[in-house]
Parts: sequence; structure tokens; C-alpha cells
Amino acid sequence: MPAVIREPCPQSVIEAQACPEEAGRLGPASQRRMVLAACILASSMAFIDGSALTVALPALRDDLDASLSTVQWVINAYTLSFAAFVLIGGSMADVYGKARVLIFGCVAFGLASAWCALAGSPGMLIAARFAQGLAAAVVAPASLALIGATYSKKDRNKAIGVWASASALTTAGGPILGGWLTESFGWPAIFWLNPPLAAAAIALLLVAKPADERQTRAFDLVGAALMAAALGLAAWGLSAIGPSEAGGAENAGVAVTPAALMSLAAGAALLGGYVFWELKTDHPMTPPRLFSNRVFTDLNLATFCIYVALSVIFFLMPFELIDRRGLSPTAAGAAFLPFTLCVGFLASPVGALADRVGAKAMLVFGSAAAGAAYALFVLLRDASFLFGILAPMAVLGVAFAAMIGPLTASVMSSVDEKDEGLASGVSNGASRIAQLVGVALAAGLAGYAGGFSLALWTAALVSVVGAVMLLRAAPMAASPA
Repeated sequence: MPAVIREPCPQSVIEAQACPEEAGRLGPASQRRMVLAACILASSMAFIDGSALTVALPALRDDLDASLSTVQWVINAYTLSFAAFVLIGGSMADVYGKARVLIFGCVAFGLASAWCALAGSPGMLIAARFAQGLAAAVVAPASLALIGATYSKKDRNKAIGVWASASALTTAGGPILGGWLTESFGWPAIFWLNPPLAAAAIALLLVAKPADERQTRAFDLVGAALMAAALGLAAWGLSAIGPSEAGGAENAGVAVTPAALMSLAAGAALLGGYVFWELKTDHPMTPPRLFSNRVFTDLNLATFCIYVALSVIFFLMPFELIDRRGLSPTAAGAAFLPFTLCVGFLASPVGALADRVGAKAMLVFGSAAAGAAYALFVLLRDASFLFGILAPMAVLGVAFAAMIGPLTASVMSSVDEKDEGLASGVSNGASRIAQLVGVALAAGLAGYAGGFSLALWTAALVSVVGAVMLLRAAPMAASPA
């Protein structure tokens, strides 16, 4: 699922790198192409793995005899480790060298993927997914930063375009590929895709890696640990929400157990500890000065709401399609195509429209349209596959096409140029944390009678709250990133 949710600000990560031409480190064109190919392969591991795994969740649940609340940790273990450590992963690339760190990350991701494929129990798979998320926290920022460190400023847009196109293709094809692999060979086949991709990326980097420029930077390991613990406890508490054993699903007895309450309270306390630590440390992951900027804060709160809602539908939809509608995993994967194709093909022209009508109008429209799509999934639940699934999915795709470019541009324009890299990391982190919360919330609400409808109405409400946060923000940039 991580690949379904596009990284909000990849261009700013690339543009933040020093121009190799100005530093006299620009390599020949053939070398640059090999490095770009390696970075695309490295990124594709996460894109394919995330979008392909989505439709395998029902089969994985049945094969491992796991509950829905356990299955959500197959997603959230990855998201948790990625979200908590991705900023440290970016710092590692600066300190130890982008190519070297990317090679290390590819090795780790390939090994973690093999561990996932061989896992014979839910606990083992969840542990392997946590390790995979740690590796992804290194691969994602290192691959983007390496593109920026390899291409001159005048050639970066073309390189970004190639990378983005490859990302869109792998994201769009992931659900269908995942469905076919699950149907033909079982869910472990999805994870076996990654080791060959990792090996190919490593081979290209060993041949063509450019000279690295290293920086001295401190790692905020305490902050990352506090964030990981806070998010993990909060996610567990949310996922534990469900019908009580006494009431059962039919009576929808509320079960907010003492353990769940304690988990939520402890998560809130650790989050407070994280804020306190960030205020005191000399090397914060999220500098407090960013959040004194109201526009930046509102935009990130809106990002959080938007992606919480999206995560709810993408976690529950495979179960709706396979368990309730009786579709095969391959057919269920095809149901996601309207969303990914609309985002892939409409994001650029819609971004051009934002230049004329303004970013705020497009963002508010997109968030409200997403809320309408979630409502349509509920209202048309008994309609045909075309009208009950594909049509609302297309509406959702149009909504996100309207938001992605303007949201990126608005986040970047809300801070000083020197903080664009940090702003990119925070925005990316907000979307990943939102995924964690959304999946946990969906798993908790799904336990009730009518849980799918309840979760989707909740997603619609959260999306509307996002629209309100966007209305609160001051005038925002129009041009997409």
C-alpha cells in the first residue's frame, strides 16, 4: 500500500542536491543513465511491493489464519518503521555517501523481502515487514538524492520526468500483478519480486556510481525512537477499537478496553515527549520553527486528513471485492486502475489548470470530491461493479489528481528556500503517519456490523475536515512541483 500513496514532494528532494556540474563532478551521459536506471529500480521495489501487496491481504489473512487487526500490522509495521526513520535515512545518505547508502539499502531491502516471503506466521511476517520498512527508509531518500547529485540543474526535470513515469507505471500495474501472482503462486511470490530488482540496482551502482560529496550531520536517533514508539502505541490502540465480546458485531457493543486506552494514552505521552525533545535537541528531525508557520502547519494537517481517508478505503477495498463481491485477486487488482490511471494521466493537465484558477480552489475541490467518492462507495455498494466500484474509484482518482501537484507546490512555497528539504520530509512523513492511522482505524471500525460503511463515512468526514483546513490556509502557490 505505500506505493498507492505517492510521495508528496520528491522533486524538492532532488532539487536540494548540489549541482554536480558546478562542482566539477558531472559524469558522462552513459553513467548518468545507468545511475538513473538503478535509482528507478530501487524505488520500484517499494512501489511494486506496496501496490501489489494490497490485493493479497485477503489471501494472506486466510493462509496465516490471521485476524483483520493482525493483518493491518503487515501494512503498518512497514509504515511505522519507514515514517519514523526516513529522515534519518536521508541524513545517512548525506553523511556516508548517497550511492554507498543506496547499495546498503538495496541489500537490506532484498534480504528483508526474502524474509517476508519465507515467513510462516503472522508475527514473523510483521517483524520482516518492520525490517523492510527500515530498509525502505534508506532506499527512498537515497535514490532521490542520488538523482539530484548526478544530474545538472538543467537536466534534472527530464530525469525527474523519467523517474515519475516509471513510478506511475509500477504503481498502476502493481495491483494487477499482485493479484495474478497471488492467484497463480500465492502471496509470497510478491515478495520474491524484490531480490532480483535489488541485485540489478546494486550491479548498476557498482559499475556507474558517481563520486559522493559527504556532509557532517548528526542523527536524531532519540527523536526517531520516540516517534516510532508513539506511533506504534497509537496505532495499536486504534486497531483495538471494535465490538465488545459481550455485545458482538450484531449489537455493536463498544470495546475501548483498558489496554487500548492505556496504549492511546501512552502514545500521546510519548508524542508529547517527542515534541519536548525536538524543542531541546540541537539536531531535531522536525525543527520547531517550521510549525510556527501557520500555513505550513495547516497544509500538513490537511495532508494528514486527506491520506488518513485514502488509507481507509485502500485497506478495506480488497476485502470488499474478494470477500463480499467474490472477485478473484486479479480482478480485484484491476479495480484500482481507474484511480492510478487518473492520477497518472491527469495530474499534469490539472496542475496547469491550477495555474489559472489557483491552488486553493483545486485543493478544496479535490478534498471535497474525495469525500464524495467515499460516500458513493457506500451509497452504491449494492450497484454493479461498474457503478459501485469503478465509477467512484475514477472520481477518487480525479480528486487526487487535482490535489497532488498544487499540494506539493503549496507546501514548498510556504517555507523559506533553505527549509524546502525539511518541508519535503515533514510532508512525506505526514502522509506516512496518516497511512498508519488510517489503516489502524479501518481495522478497528471494520469489526462492527456495517463496519465497511462506517469506515467509509468516517473517511468522508475526515476528508471534509481536510478541505476545511485547506480553506483556513492563506493564499497558496498555484504551480505544481
